[in-house]
Amino acid sequence: MTALTFRLAVLAAAFMVLGSAVALAVDTEETPATTAVTNFDAVRALVDDKKFDDALPKLRQLDQESPNNPDILNLIGFSLRKTGKMDEALGYYTRALALNPTHLGANEYLGELYLQTRQPDKAKERLAVLRQACGDCEEFEDLSAQIDRYAAQ
Repeated sequence: MTALTFRLAVLAAAFMVLGSAVALAVDTEETPATTAVTNFDAVRALVDDKKFDDALPKLRQLDQESPNNPDILNLIGFSLRKTGKMDEALGYYTRALALNPTHLGANEYLGELYLQTRQPDKAKERLAVLRQACGDCEEFEDLSAQIDRYAAQ
């Protein structure tokens, strides 16, 4: 292996590690309170792997152990929405936003729920909150694209 090949392999590995960290960060903001929650990353990994039925009981347990954590509430809402339980998901997103009105993940995902339940004006309200909270951040861009696709139907 030449020195250049070795350097390229190291760079590729570094990008893979950084890329996976960024992919996980999209699901939730992970506040300082969440970093102290035991098993949060393992449960979030189940959500990332779309194992929502496996994740939900564990998320509810985390909610019991660390009540009023908007990151956990957001992931519960996300998992419920992905399993078709829209009313229950709405309650969890609402709780997360009551604790942190500018929570990026909860605002994006609540906007997506509103699109799924044919309430585009409410989705646009979430988009406005995201614009104010983070400008053209990833959550804003994702919800904006979803709204555009919805409008094009």
